[in-house]
Formats: sequence, structure tokens, C-alpha cells
Amino acid sequence: MQGSSERGSVVLVAPDGSPVASVPKLVAHQPPGSLHLAFSVFLHRSDGALLLQRRALGKYHFPGVWANACCSHPQPGDDLVASAELRVKEELGVSCALRDVGVFTYRATCPDSGLVEHERDHVLVGSCDGALAPNPDEVAELAFVDLARLSAALGAPRGAPDALGLAGRFAPWLRAALQIATPHLRQGAG
Repeated sequence: MQGSSERGSVVLVAPDGSPVASVPKLVAHQPPGSLHLAFSVFLHRSDGALLLQRRALGKYHFPGVWANACCSHPQPGDDLVASAELRVKEELGVSCALRDVGVFTYRATCPDSGLVEHERDHVLVGSCDGALAPNPDEVAELAFVDLARLSAALGAPRGAPDALGLAGRFAPWLRAALQIATPHLRQGAG
């Protein structure tokens, strides 16, 4: 399995998820965007609080937006869950076991770069009570939030007051991924 410095390719897939080819990551993200394999990781603490990350401002697309704990792309030939577990360690400095709970497809254009995400995105969940050591090249900020409040914030009309106290936008994939993850996440006590 490759480390983050070698994550230069993505796996192109057919609509059913079967691999078609691999291409350089930036090629896949050029408009109109090529459908490729990805994963979105949700981590919760034992008290039910859900980890969000604000993507580093230097990210090539969707910089500075709030997203789930970790997102990336498995490399050609990698096991998806093992790749996601490695990426969590690289980005957040913590090891945790993950499980794949569903998949969805989405397309979104980054307003800052014009690059396009067109992903068949596997949603993985895990628990994490360990100390986090985020990689500043990947993560600008971390926050633990209440799942119900996050769901409400994602459903609020544009421009509504930020009930979570998080300045900034949410990633365009967060709402759909959270809908898949929610039944598999521990709910907080209150």
C-alpha cells in the first residue's frame, strides 16, 4: 500500500463501481470530471460526538470547507478499507478500525478551482477516542459535533445562522455521506 506522497492516481470506475482504468488524480478532476473511486470516513467518540475536519487551505479543491473526518482515494490495487485506515493515520495521526457501510455517487464543482469531483464514494465509519495529531498539510481545524445538530445544520437554508458555531461552508458530499453513515454511528446521550 502506498503512502500519501505516492497518492497520485485514482481508479476510474463504471457506474456499477467496477474498475476501468487509473489516471493521475488531477486529470480525473478536470471538467467535466471522470467517475472515480473514493471514500469518506466518519469517526465518532464513545460519547457519540462526530469528528469533522476543516480541509486545509492549501488543498487543490474544496479548500477550507468543513467535511467528515477524512476523505481520499484508494490507489490502484489497494484494499479500500485498508487504504482508508492508512489515510486516517496519515491525516489525523490515529489508528482505528473502519467498516464500509454504503456507497453513493455524486458530482460537484469546486467554486475556487473549477475542478470537478465525480465520485463513487464509499462511506466508512469507526470509533476513535484516541488523541488526534492532524497533519497541517491536510487539516486546518478539527471539531467534535453533535450528530443531530450537524444534520439540522446541513438541512438549514443557505444563509441561516450557524447553529454549530463553525465558520465556513460544508463540503458538497457531506450531507449525502452523512445520511448513509448515520444509522451506523453512535448517538450522543443528549
